[in-house]
Amino acid sequence: MSNIARNPFQALMVLLLVIAGGAVSAAQTDSATQSSTPVAAVTAPASDPVLVGAGDIASCDDLTGAYATAKLIEKISGTVFAVGDLAYPNGSDEDFAKCYQPTWGRFKDRTRPAPGNHEYHSGGASAYNRYFGATAGDPEKGYYSYDLGTWHILALNSECAHVGGCDAASPEGMWLREDLAQHPAGCTLAYFHKPLFSSGGAHGNNLLMKPLWDALYHAGADLVINGHDHNYERFAPQDPGGKADPKHGIREFVVGSGGKNSHRAVGPAEPNSEVRNGDTFGVLKLTLHARSYDWEFVPEAGKTFTDSGTGACH
Repeated sequence: MSNIARNPFQALMVLLLVIAGGAVSAAQTDSATQSSTPVAAVTAPASDPVLVGAGDIASCDDLTGAYATAKLIEKISGTVFAVGDLAYPNGSDEDFAKCYQPTWGRFKDRTRPAPGNHEYHSGGASAYNRYFGATAGDPEKGYYSYDLGTWHILALNSECAHVGGCDAASPEGMWLREDLAQHPAGCTLAYFHKPLFSSGGAHGNNLLMKPLWDALYHAGADLVINGHDHNYERFAPQDPGGKADPKHGIREFVVGSGGKNSHRAVGPAEPNSEVRNGDTFGVLKLTLHARSYDWEFVPEAGKTFTDSGTGACH
């Protein structure tokens, strides 16, 4: 003590060491106390998945529309659905390489396609299958399914004559019912080229699709997306017979607005048709929530038509 008293500097250093030691001890005590108390981890919620796309896309005689819709896709993240008639006129290797690839081909790594009638102009959709590879499913079938968030998604083949039919006893019909039974998701969506219901002036309703709708309806599916008619149309939820069914019905979208350079006039409105447009290229964006969905038709630059809303899963 006498040495410390005689050397004020040393005394000050000792005092500081004592204070620091107490602080470290206190910190260790607090740390031990905190570790014994569980703390809930805070994590940012993952964003809900987005499904975006259209059908009837790249026409080799005029790619203006396909480039316009590709610019929209560029700005929207998520999985791209390409719902048939992707490369006109014949879905050949050349059509895909020269017309689809420079436009929507830029999103090939995130695209889940379905074939249309023009794909079958070239050797049983062989060029389509070469272009997309395993992503397009079994080349002998052209239908497959996958999950997106909490949703079960089915990409079907509406070219019935090329896959053994679309009726309940057909290979596709039996596969569809089995797949739906194995995936009882809270929300289910299917897309394929030809629509059961359409007010399109060129094609309109296609009753060959009814067996597919029957299976989807009885399994509680929520949404169907089609193309074929070169326009946009939204239907209210309905049953396979075309009767309004707000509780259990399927909502159908026709999105043949992907860029084919032949807008077609919409004919007289079918029952339950809510919105129609025949002069705007654009894509349908769906945000898939756990028990609901938001839809938005995004138009090409310079056009003002749009359509949006929200629906609940069954």
